Amino acid sequence: MRQSKEFQLLNSDDHSRILTKAGVDPADYRPDITHQTLLALLDSPLNKAGRLQVFIHTSKNVLIKVNPSIRIPRTYKRFAGLMVQLLHQMKIKSTDDSQVLMKVVKNPVTDHLPAGAYKIGLSVAGDFVDFGKYITQPELKFKSSNPNEEAVPVVVVIGACAHADPAKELDFLDSCVAISKFHLSAAACCSRVTCAFESMWGVV
Repeated sequence: MRQSKEFQLLNSDDHSRILTKAGVDPADYRPDITHQTLLALLDSPLNKAGRLQVFIHTSKNVLIKVNPSIRIPRTYKRFAGLMVQLLHQMKIKSTDDSQVLMKVVKNPVTDHLPAGAYKIGLSVAGDFVDFGKYITQPELKFKSSNPNEEAVPVVVVIGACAHADPAKELDFLDSCVAISKFHLSAAACCSRVTCAFESMWGVV
């Protein structure tokens, strides 16, 4: 078997000729969007406070669980190398204590979500809402006013891709909303979502 260093993560910048020759749209190969999205999520105070769990679901139906304590490489080149290693070895471990930092897990993603979670999809085709106000609706119970009552866990699905709208294709969502009148990058969506929950839960 060839060493993983001989493989590369396909992307539209470096491999457009290969992708075009293979008859696929290079714009569909944008792992840099996933990189930017992970940085936005894992750098957030929400994650540092232990209130966030991230899963990545690829277009090839690979499901990846991300340890909240992982330090994602800041440069795309190093990130791409990490993902190649993950897809070959099925998991990435810390060199210090052998803690699993990322691993490929079995589908479907719904098997890994908290019981009773309310599942929201973000889509430009969804109902427009002010997300900060939307998640504070008492009926959603994301923040309980009763100290003896647990808040309802919430799942937010964000499409980290250039053109597609993954949330529109999912059948397990409880609602589908648009959080801006403008087209936002996945990283911008993540920042807006994490900031809203930080404000609601008092994470500073």
